[in-house]
Amino acid sequence: MKLVYLGTPEMAVPPLRALVDAGHDIELVVTRVDKRRGRGSGLSPSPVKAAALELGLEVSHAVDDVIPLGADLGVVVAFGQIIKPHVLHAIPMVNLHFSLLPRWRGAAPVERALLTGDAVTGVCVMAVEEGLDTGGVHARTEVSIGPETTAVELRAELVEVGSRLLVDTLARPLEEWIGRPEPQVGEATYAAKFAAADFEIDWSQPIADIHRLIRIGGAWTMFRGKRLKILSATLTDGALLPSVVQPEGKAAMSFDSWRNGARPGPDELFGT
Repeated sequence: MKLVYLGTPEMAVPPLRALVDAGHDIELVVTRVDKRRGRGSGLSPSPVKAAALELGLEVSHAVDDVIPLGADLGVVVAFGQIIKPHVLHAIPMVNLHFSLLPRWRGAAPVERALLTGDAVTGVCVMAVEEGLDTGGVHARTEVSIGPETTAVELRAELVEVGSRLLVDTLARPLEEWIGRPEPQVGEATYAAKFAAADFEIDWSQPIADIHRLIRIGGAWTMFRGKRLKILSATLTDGALLPSVVQPEGKAAMSFDSWRNGARPGPDELFGT
């Protein structure tokens, strides 16, 4: 099958490689423009662009470039851009979405499922429409979320499961399923992007909620007027015990090492 592929971050690389390994002809890969790594540094390609060039695939930064190719299907994975109607009219597209739609439409479905305490999430191969993740579903697979599962672990499992689901779906003759997805059923929820302030720990919240925020990654609190990242923690007998932390401007270290160095007093609290 002749495909075009639209994706950007690291999590979109394994599905691309899986499609190539399955024998699909990727006529073009579309991704974001290269970004500057830092002041005075050169430009850095997206993970998908780097992988595509390694695989010997053509790369573009313009979505409209897919229109004249005559590909059978467009595959979208974490592309990060709205695909305009005139493109969708020119070529059918499917999206590998990392939730069980209609739950968690939008930009951060993995993180929102974990933060909310969902016991199950999953992946969907869905039809791309003009609306935000509103298209019908061609195939789906459930994935459990364990009580200690981190966002990194969950994302890796979803990418692995999703890559298999995508390859299996595209292995069927296109005329058997394209244009005939099952409508989404149920109440839609939306997975908004996170801002830096969303990762600040509110110690008045239930311990289980704080633990889930830490498991997402990037959670932080204030201590002696500086930020302290809590990179991992465990829940034991209703108590939250940090295990790895990162003081502002320093490398990550065990909580015990930090505590031995900082020597917090009995009246010193996180969040101050």
